[in-house]
Amino acid sequence: MIAIVDYGMGNIHSVRKAIESMGARTLVAFGPSDIEACDKVVLPGVGAFDDAMEELEKKGLAAALAGHIKARKIFLGICLGMQLLFEGSQEAKIKKGLSFLKGSVKKFETAGRIKVPHMGWNQLEKVTRECPLMKDVEDNSFVYFCHSYYADPVDKSITAASTDYGIDFTSVIWQDNIYGVQFHPEKSQEAGLKILKNFVNL
Repeated sequence: MIAIVDYGMGNIHSVRKAIESMGARTLVAFGPSDIEACDKVVLPGVGAFDDAMEELEKKGLAAALAGHIKARKIFLGICLGMQLLFEGSQEAKIKKGLSFLKGSVKKFETAGRIKVPHMGWNQLEKVTRECPLMKDVEDNSFVYFCHSYYADPVDKSITAASTDYGIDFTSVIWQDNIYGVQFHPEKSQEAGLKILKNFVNL
């Protein structure tokens, strides 16, 4: 069973539908017991870092996610859900991140070169061929992005794929049982569905 965390930050239904199309059973997780009942967790998210962390803490979900990851169960963060894995964000005025991964989340610097938010189709450049999430996903595949901030991990070896948008930023992360994607796989057609299928099969 795959838990899809609903903490009021974005529409989770397209993520759920895409995962179920791979033959997986899902559970919309509103509280800690829902997470504890599942083998895998997806943390999607759209919106502000502070608001997201406040909701996760208020609902007891932050602690439940920590327990899930410490138990070495599979975890996938999508968009804001990936950014929340890190220690903090330039966007945040109050809250720290979940701190499962060392590093911070930074805002794209425009300086007239690029438009922010980064919205639309862009390419994934594989940094490692070994990431299970990227199995059979062709190098330079196009996926769909919508974000103004990007993760900057301390340990660069956890970057499984990067994307060029003024800078090369981390677009897929992988550390042990923790996976994250900055783009929206549920909106990324063939490449995104392959990534979700790989997640289901982990």
